[in-house]
Amino acid sequence: MIEIGFHTDAFNSSYWSFEKCLQWAQENDVHYIECGTIDGVSWLHGLGYQPHVSLTEDPYELREKMEGYGVKFSQLDAAFPVSLPEGASLGLIYILNSIRWAKLAGCSHIDTTDHMFKPDGLTDEQALEMMKGIYGKVVEVAERYEMFINIEPHGYYTTKPEFMEKMLNFVDSPYLRMNFDTGNTFIAGQDPVAFLEQFKDKVSHVHIKDVSESLAASLRGELTGIAVSNTAIGDGVNVDNIKKCFDIFVDMKYDGVVSIECEGAGGPMIEQSLAFVRGLVDDANKRIAAS
Repeated sequence: MIEIGFHTDAFNSSYWSFEKCLQWAQENDVHYIECGTIDGVSWLHGLGYQPHVSLTEDPYELREKMEGYGVKFSQLDAAFPVSLPEGASLGLIYILNSIRWAKLAGCSHIDTTDHMFKPDGLTDEQALEMMKGIYGKVVEVAERYEMFINIEPHGYYTTKPEFMEKMLNFVDSPYLRMNFDTGNTFIAGQDPVAFLEQFKDKVSHVHIKDVSESLAASLRGELTGIAVSNTAIGDGVNVDNIKKCFDIFVDMKYDGVVSIECEGAGGPMIEQSLAFVRGLVDDANKRIAAS
């Protein structure tokens, strides 16, 4: 069954707290949430102006609070770009700490990715070998915690199918999977439908993003990702691709969360996006049940 969630990135610009995002989820009948992890503390988070969670928080206490709102984690975002030189030090520790915290918080998926630019001084082969070492260590821990490590198309390597294929085969493990993103693949100049079709057997979490006509016209093929939709999902130039992706979800009988990534700004864009995606999900679930 396909479930709906949203990434709290939607409310970065509104300076919401994580709990305010939980309230929004409850008010809008959304039962899954995705957010970034902070490995330490920040003044924005401490003052309640950041909609993400700190790994210094008590994961059990937060889990109980979320249960009170009827919300669960679909995924935690630990997407420090592992293709950077610091990926093997800061990035690795960040991901491992997120895995341990996520287990206690009742979350079973961790999102990871690379940087938008090719690392200076490294050939593609060298960069891939470095990332292979990182993911090898990450997956070794993830298997003990039964934690799915998702690679998201968001950077120089991950938005190119030939490199994504190699990365998904870094380790022979059912816990190394992909977080498919409709918006990042599109803005990177790829065909989201073909990208999904190629890797559908590896998908365990999904980001739904549309793209405005102006952004696509000016930057498609130059960016490797966008944080959130800058137009309501359903109103952009990526909408036909999104609909076709849902046809693939039906064919593959996708059982998981599609997470909305749309500018919240306190509404109404994200509410409009939610209504559109809810229609797609309801239709897809009916077709899956009938097949």
